[in-house]
Amino acid sequence: MDPLSASLKIAGSGMEVQATRLRVVSENIANARTTGDTPGADPYRRKTITFGAELDKVSGADLVGVKKLGTDQSKFVEEYDPGNPAADDRGMVKMPNVNMLIEMADLREANRSYEANIQTIKQTRELIAATIDLLKASQ
Repeated sequence: MDPLSASLKIAGSGMEVQATRLRVVSENIANARTTGDTPGADPYRRKTITFGAELDKVSGADLVGVKKLGTDQSKFVEEYDPGNPAADDRGMVKMPNVNMLIEMADLREANRSYEANIQTIKQTRELIAATIDLLKASQ
């Protein structure tokens, strides 16, 4: 496979994994205050994503893919909120282990990586168009 087609495949796989990463981060942000239904029940647990290299057998290009979707096993934070249905007998509620600063940083990084892959695709398309124009001119 030619290098221009390979770069399109690589950038496309990068866009796919960053889109998945954006979805995971969005779920974490949306559930940052989701507690359990009953006293002492565990709240929402932060989701994580791990990337891995994948070899495309057709093109021979090293692509990126989602290796694993998991959950963050860090401890839950407890807050005093005796009126909450999930409060225990001490009035403490287990809160999700979602840190909004980390999620916002991940969101920003994923968005920038997605945009970088879009730019790679645009530039590759321009190179392909320029190559076709050169071939037409040489005839």
